Amino acid sequence: MTSTELAKFVRQIELKTRGLSSQVFSGEYHAAFKGRGMSFSEVRTYQPGDDVRDIDWNVTARTGEPHIKIFEEERELSVLMMVDLTSSMLFGTRGQTKRRLATELAAVIGSSALNNNDKVGAILYGTGEPFYVPPKKGFQHILRIVRELGIEKAQAGEARFAEALQFANNVTRRRAIMFVIGDFLQQGDYTVPLRVAARRHDLIGLQLVDPFEKELPDVGLLPIKDLETGKSSICDTSNTKTRARHQSYYENERAQAVQQFRTAGAQMLELSTGQDYIPLLINFFKSRHKRMGR
Repeated sequence: MTSTELAKFVRQIELKTRGLSSQVFSGEYHAAFKGRGMSFSEVRTYQPGDDVRDIDWNVTARTGEPHIKIFEEERELSVLMMVDLTSSMLFGTRGQTKRRLATELAAVIGSSALNNNDKVGAILYGTGEPFYVPPKKGFQHILRIVRELGIEKAQAGEARFAEALQFANNVTRRRAIMFVIGDFLQQGDYTVPLRVAARRHDLIGLQLVDPFEKELPDVGLLPIKDLETGKSSICDTSNTKTRARHQSYYENERAQAVQQFRTAGAQMLELSTGQDYIPLLINFFKSRHKRMGR
C-alpha cells in the first residue's frame, strides 16, 4: 500500500469508525466493561450479604473474625489490543483481507474505549519481536495504531504468539481489557502464557476467518500459496476428499484455539471477512453485560 493509499484508507477508517463507535458501541461497550478495572480500597468486617469471594483470608486468620476486601471502581481503564501481523492475515476472498478486518476492529474498539475515557494501547506481533504501543488517550493515538496495521507488509513464517503473550505479560503490570485479534492458525501451544494473561487481564479473543478457509468451494483446479511458508501448489477442489481434508484441518485448528482459550478462562468470538460484524459485537457486549449481572 502506497503512502497515498494508506492515507486514504486511514481517512476511510476514521470516518466509518467515529460514527459507529459514538452511535452504536459506546453504550454497549461501557455497560460490558464498566467496573472491570478495580483497585483495592480497604478491609472491613464481613456483613451478611457480602460476596464470600471477597474475604481477605489473611486478615480473617489474624483477627479470628471474617473480613472482606473493599474495591472501588477505577475512573479509567486501559484497553490493549494484540493484533496478528503474519502473512496468513493478508488472506481474504470477500473483498476484505483478515488484516483489513483486524484494522477496522482495532479502530472501532479503540474509538469506543476513548469515548469511555479509557486509554488504548497495542501489541502488534508476527514472526519477529512484538511492537508495543503504550496505552494513551486521543484519537490521533488510535490513528497511529491504524496506520501501523494498514501497512500490509508480509511476515512469512509461523506467528510467535506464545512469545507475544509472554511479552504482554512482562510489559503490562496494571489490569487491562485485552482484545487478542488474529486467526489463531498454526500457532502451536500457547496455553500457559494465555492463562497467565487471562488471570491478569480481562481477555477476549477475536478470531478472524475467511469463508474459503472454513469450506473449500468446488471450482476445479486452483493454484494456491501458503502465505506462512511461501510454498505454491495446485489444489483440485473438485475432489471430495480434498475438500473434506481442508475442512477437517480448519475445524481442528479452530477446536484447538477454542480449547486453549476456554482452558485459560478467556472468551472468544469468531468474525468473518465480508461479514457485518456490528450486530455480532453488540450482541457479544450485551451478553457479557448480562452475564456480569449489571
